[in-house]
Amino acid sequence: MEVFKIPEIMGATNPVPGYDSSTINRNIPNSAETNPQIQNVPDPSRVGRADRRTERQDNGSLDQSGNIRYDSNFQAFIQRLKEAPNLAESLSRLFSGKEGTVVLSGLNEGIAAEMAEALQMLRMDETQLLNFLTGQFKAGSRFGGALFALLRNAYARASSDSTRLDILQFLKAYVDYSSTEHLEGNLLRNLNGMADAMPASWAEKLRDLTAQAENSIAAGDRKGTLLFLQQEVFPYMSSYVGRTHDLGLARQYLSLLTLDMSRYENGSEENLLQMFHRLTSYGTLKTQLGGFDDNALLSLLHANQFEKGSAANQFATHLAAAASHALSGEGPAAVQEVFQQLVGAMLVNESVYMPVNHFIIPLEWDGKFLFSEMWVDPDAEREGEQGKRAGHAVKILFKMDVQNLGMFDVVLTSSDSEVSINVSCPEKVVPFSGQIEQSLAQILTNNGLTPAAVSVRRMERPVALTEVFPQIFERKNGINVKV
Repeated sequence: MEVFKIPEIMGATNPVPGYDSSTINRNIPNSAETNPQIQNVPDPSRVGRADRRTERQDNGSLDQSGNIRYDSNFQAFIQRLKEAPNLAESLSRLFSGKEGTVVLSGLNEGIAAEMAEALQMLRMDETQLLNFLTGQFKAGSRFGGALFALLRNAYARASSDSTRLDILQFLKAYVDYSSTEHLEGNLLRNLNGMADAMPASWAEKLRDLTAQAENSIAAGDRKGTLLFLQQEVFPYMSSYVGRTHDLGLARQYLSLLTLDMSRYENGSEENLLQMFHRLTSYGTLKTQLGGFDDNALLSLLHANQFEKGSAANQFATHLAAAASHALSGEGPAAVQEVFQQLVGAMLVNESVYMPVNHFIIPLEWDGKFLFSEMWVDPDAEREGEQGKRAGHAVKILFKMDVQNLGMFDVVLTSSDSEVSINVSCPEKVVPFSGQIEQSLAQILTNNGLTPAAVSVRRMERPVALTEVFPQIFERKNGINVKV
């Protein structure tokens, strides 16, 4: 007997023969248990099933489509800060071996030459050490001097957003203007990298164009160089990417070229002066800046302490040149690894989220190597009783690697003439802690300072940067950069 299915007139469609929704629905799995894209609610009291949730925001953090996550650059900085290697230890590995011998054997000629130059600069007397530190301090702040102090005060007192925006635009133009040499180097490096990534049939012409751009840069023709890049080089590179559909390394170089060309144009002398003239149109700034003509402004900017400090910091120049050789694939793998750690640590400490100043002190003293990092917060708050703020203070963290002794952590807090020093030292130094405390107190007294508290204790564990400077976690002290 043939059975007919009675149409369900109340449904949107008639049921398909062999498909009974009443039974099929019972077999549909719970998507919350099987779909890894549905993330668990974080619950530290229980162990949940595996999913694709990740709290990491570092370089390897990708979303479910394989794209880099940009939802929290601040979290990426915090993650990198936790993983950043000790810069002092990396410098020690680079310059000295277990027996104190300089590690130059087996290096590429370019790396060895730069390392030898840097090594010569480590042999400093007291005067040279003072000049070395002073050069770093000057180069540590790009916006130092009377002009930038005036602009900083005007920005704080400005009553309109347009005034603040124009001040920031001028500062941005100055940053690009003072980075001219760096930007020109970037342009040439990226063009050469693009030529290396191209097939020979395309690369030959690009190398000719790069040589012409290099000659224009050497001649100091900034406007002509920019025009040549815009009308000749960029269209040629763009044509290659479009016609070959090369969306890999070639397109990355094209993107970098676009960024550097934009900064190169923004940092032109003409644009800098135009931004400055816009500031003088405001009544609040006209009386203070109206007396500067173009030549006076340029002279003042060239006499800035940052420019002097950058020129004097030759150790960093040689170290950067050696790192460039190493990261290009030259030299032994161990040396490349050390330079990767050095560059990574430097970038973390120069992040826009780092609210304190960072310096390095590489030194050879009495035949021994001493490599130190120093973080300085000139605007710290001195804590009084029960953690209450008790005025202004300067807080400094030293991390020192002394040859044949080991790592030291020194936390120094200065408020007016009172200074507190806490030293964490290796085990072999502990028997001399009393003598070191007396010596430190005597040094402070001889320099007109009052030793409020001086202690030398065995290092239980390295001091974390965030313990000494907890404001690193305060996002209001950083710039929230979004992509």
